[in-house]
Amino acid sequence: MNSAMLLVYGAPLALIWGWYLRRQQNVERRSVTARERSAAAGFAEPASLHPVIDTVRCIGCGSCVKACPEQPEHHVLGLIGNKAQLVSPSDCIGHGACRSACPVDAITLVFGSAQRGIDIPLLSPHFESTVPGIFIAGELGGMGLIRNALSQGMQAVNAIHKHRPRARGVGALDLLIVGAGPAGFAASLTAMSHGLKFATVEQDSLGGCVFQYPRAKMVMTSPVTLPLVGRLRFGHTSKEALLEFWRGVERKMNLPMHYGERVESIGREGDGFLVRTTRGEHRAASVLLAIGRRGTPRKLDVPGEELPKVVYRLVDPEQYKGQDVLVVGGGDSALEAAASIAELNAPGMVTLSYRGDAFGRAKPRNRERISAVERDGRLRVLLKSQVRQIEPGSVTLSHEGRNEALRNDAVIVSAGGVLPTDFLKSIGIEIDTKYGTA
Repeated sequence: MNSAMLLVYGAPLALIWGWYLRRQQNVERRSVTARERSAAAGFAEPASLHPVIDTVRCIGCGSCVKACPEQPEHHVLGLIGNKAQLVSPSDCIGHGACRSACPVDAITLVFGSAQRGIDIPLLSPHFESTVPGIFIAGELGGMGLIRNALSQGMQAVNAIHKHRPRARGVGALDLLIVGAGPAGFAASLTAMSHGLKFATVEQDSLGGCVFQYPRAKMVMTSPVTLPLVGRLRFGHTSKEALLEFWRGVERKMNLPMHYGERVESIGREGDGFLVRTTRGEHRAASVLLAIGRRGTPRKLDVPGEELPKVVYRLVDPEQYKGQDVLVVGGGDSALEAAASIAELNAPGMVTLSYRGDAFGRAKPRNRERISAVERDGRLRVLLKSQVRQIEPGSVTLSHEGRNEALRNDAVIVSAGGVLPTDFLKSIGIEIDTKYGTA
């Protein structure tokens, strides 16, 4: 009887256990492969915010792996030795879903690494800087993802409404919001929902860094609830669709947005602040900086850079169709620009110049696009190269120890931006360089 029962119940259990072990072995094999591939390619450094796993606490359940929005396209997290590991650090987008999914609180989100520090303004849990009354939300504070920036913009204004005094004096604002990207947009709606007297200034256009994305670029966001708007359920959507939605909300709510207005200085005035811009002055009890980390586009500082054919962002690849184009940079924006033009550019030639020896800061999908158009002969990649001179019909690059002149119609510089560190320090905001710390 006992033998019969063992056969009836034991055999299926053995089969299930065998299937589970084989599955775990396959999962671990994929994780090890992803880790080795990243290390061999030199992509072992995370770009910014990323998880650190406490292997003592980790129970190997895999919840963090499943929660990562980059899965299954890219194996950012994996299980090795029944413990979670960051197997492809350069693919991490800093979403933070892994931390929320961990049932044993084994994951901490940190900025930078032991090898690569990242400058982050010192902020309180309510997003207040070391200057009382000045708050920071979004990319400048290290949260570059759209959903995270939206959430921070709302949280910061909620804190301002709860803890900060209202404005005193005729014409003074309760709050001045600087920047109309995701954080500034959400902050504006939150300020209106609380009845705050506020204004939002933006040096460019609605969307901030999102506006600067190339045409038709897909952006990823997540469901979020915005004040006065309700629940939004976006997944992968285009830049244009997202911006059009935001513009519709702006018009409907009549948000006080001031475009083409750049902040030049912020100084203390009484209990509040005097903010000078390119268009005048604003007095406000509190200021929220939602200006992003890009700041001013990084220049090449070479002869000819002032020519009209030199730009610092790609808006529409179609305008360069058939032209000989040089793209400078090694990050995602540079690779996306080069690939987008090269994919439609016959008979023109696209050249991608980068001073480094690998595209370590770019996502795998963008590196794959670059490899594809390079194989097709539509793109030339010049690593370890630098622009030396720009002329109306040509550019000169140094490459492998010699100068090379290329025929050229347009130059797109995607070398990142100069962080507004000096601006923040001039206000009195303290900056901390993070080397793998929360």
